[in-house]
Amino acid sequence: MKHFVKNGLLVLILLPPLFTEAQLKNTVQKPVMTYPETKKTATKDDYFGTEVADPYRWLEDDRSAETKQWVNAQNVLTQKYMGQIPYRNQIKTRLTQLMNYEKYSQPFKEGDYTYFYKNTGLQNQSVLYRQKDGGEQEVFLDPNTFSKDATTSMAGVHFCKDGSLLAYQLSEGGSDWRKVVVLKASDKSVLGDTLIDVKFSGIAWKGTEGFYYSSYDKPKDGSQLSGMTDQHKLYYHKLGTPQTADKLIFGGSQTPRRYVGAGLTEDERYLVISAANSTSGNELYIQDLSVPDAAIVNVVANFEKDHEIICNVGSKLYIFTSLDAPNGRIVTVDAADPVPENWWVLIKETENVLRPSTGGGKLFANYIRDAVSMVLQYTMEGKLEHEVKLPGIGTASGFSGKIADKALYYTFTSYVYPATIFKYAVADGKSEVYRKSGVDFNPENYESTQVFYTSKDGTKVPMILTYKKGLVLNGKNPTVLYGYGGFNVSLTPAFSTSNIILLDHGGIYAVANLRGGGEYGEQWHLAGTKLQKQNVFDDFIAAAEYLISHKYTAAAYLACMGGSNGGLLVGAAMTQRPELFKVAFPAVGVMDMLRYHKFTAGAGWSFDYGTSADSKEMFGYLYKYSPVHALRAGVKYPATLVTTADHDDRVVPAHSFKFAATLQEKQAGTAPVLISIQTNAGHGAGKPTDKAIEEIADRWAFLFYNMGLDYKP
Repeated sequence: MKHFVKNGLLVLILLPPLFTEAQLKNTVQKPVMTYPETKKTATKDDYFGTEVADPYRWLEDDRSAETKQWVNAQNVLTQKYMGQIPYRNQIKTRLTQLMNYEKYSQPFKEGDYTYFYKNTGLQNQSVLYRQKDGGEQEVFLDPNTFSKDATTSMAGVHFCKDGSLLAYQLSEGGSDWRKVVVLKASDKSVLGDTLIDVKFSGIAWKGTEGFYYSSYDKPKDGSQLSGMTDQHKLYYHKLGTPQTADKLIFGGSQTPRRYVGAGLTEDERYLVISAANSTSGNELYIQDLSVPDAAIVNVVANFEKDHEIICNVGSKLYIFTSLDAPNGRIVTVDAADPVPENWWVLIKETENVLRPSTGGGKLFANYIRDAVSMVLQYTMEGKLEHEVKLPGIGTASGFSGKIADKALYYTFTSYVYPATIFKYAVADGKSEVYRKSGVDFNPENYESTQVFYTSKDGTKVPMILTYKKGLVLNGKNPTVLYGYGGFNVSLTPAFSTSNIILLDHGGIYAVANLRGGGEYGEQWHLAGTKLQKQNVFDDFIAAAEYLISHKYTAAAYLACMGGSNGGLLVGAAMTQRPELFKVAFPAVGVMDMLRYHKFTAGAGWSFDYGTSADSKEMFGYLYKYSPVHALRAGVKYPATLVTTADHDDRVVPAHSFKFAATLQEKQAGTAPVLISIQTNAGHGAGKPTDKAIEEIADRWAFLFYNMGLDYKP
């Protein structure tokens, strides 16, 4: 998935700490943990002459009756433990109050209508509305009606250029395999058959005739985890024809690529194809659709760098690229011969990471500067017009639209600034509030500050700390340290309603911008990959040490948290330095570094991780930090709540299951090791709101309880 602001009054009123000494002593007797019996087998593998035991390999089969029985037993244990925490329901009640407010998305214009998503407060999923200028709002699509249990979600809506037709994707039960439904916008009638077995795809319309989409060959039943998704295929679907007649445009066995995506330029002249074999870097192709049977032309064949055609003016292509510019630049070239040798630099690379967008006939350069946003507006000729005046120091996203748009929209947020939508006048650069957040939160009572600390090898790393004003540095503040550190992902400031629970109880939310992320460009990313992955863990550990040494907190009140690659981060940090953390929250983590690449899309992560098959050196490096293998008997690890999905066709559950089983076996002392199987965890797919609130409440209850703290509403 940045910096700070003292949104402050001139007079600062110091508040007393919300946890008293008496409250720091939990009087509730914690139960002795008795874990469900977990079978061990004699399964072993040989890696370059090193024999590695894998006694819980059987848990990789998340569809077996035996695994389901184990999961059910773990869930019973988890719910029994959570149920005896005296203030769990109070936290849930408070979260329900906090989350019950109207939420809106940025609006977008399609045809005669303006569309936007809206959630009235506690709806399971946001509803797509539309309205004509000056007209009444009307419900267009309500995904809450798609299934009784709210686990079928609308995963993307794609309109044709004139807004008369749209295709939307359906995700059932959180699966990555989607269905595509086509509607006539005027009356919402379904056109043609629903497409099935679509995965990792966008939708790119060609007029009103049909659209491009991507997918893989569907694995056979029973092989959803072991079936490799390594040959993505780009298809063209013509309306009114069966899916079996769809034409293969690119990919498959002739040009095997793990990820293939497509889009059309706004004038629909060029089909743009992006092809990649890992999560970093991509090839770029174009096809001139104005020329019958035109060939697909390779623009740039470099797999190591990132490239994107952001717009065109006639045959002039505008390309964002990191080729010869690790932080990104914008170049132009004529589509007749678009190879890099002919590129002309329009906006040069700077010391800050560039994320561009276009709209209203302008170019917008959204730079990440020390993990916060700075936005510059340029003409299409590359002339700087002005810096966009943002409402504060934080994250701005948006500034995109059609060429003819007079106004654009962007969302601004920070850790103490609830997400607010602004309307931006392209002509004069003025912003006005379009939708203000309705959350019950007063930014004047809180502050965020950015600090820079030193990692093990001397590297300076930024971290943003958020807390209530008047915080006393007494080493007793409950603190959550969050990180990611991978896949070129930048952690920039974003408001989270759930964090109010922590902040209002004297807590600190700390986000470290670790190497492996994208905050400082390509070199920052590469410094946290493959044989340098330990840098990421060192950065995170150094952040914990900084918080302790500067009296923000102490090990007894420090929790570490992260999801997916961040789940790996937490798993590695807690196994390498268990004494630093009282509580750990590894969510949907990549925990078995020796086998992650053997399943579905896992091999696509190898750019960041490397694999155990690459070399003896790479195997040894992965084996050393792999969380499942790094756990040692007789060590007192933090109280750990392992969260994973109840459905995932990638292999995340297997990692979490094996890690939890191993940790339960190895754990010394009384700190609990629980596994929470959560609805569609890690997907952002359909999830009942009450279930989501309950899962967040469990997290905070687990944290307070295991730090020996009381919760007061």
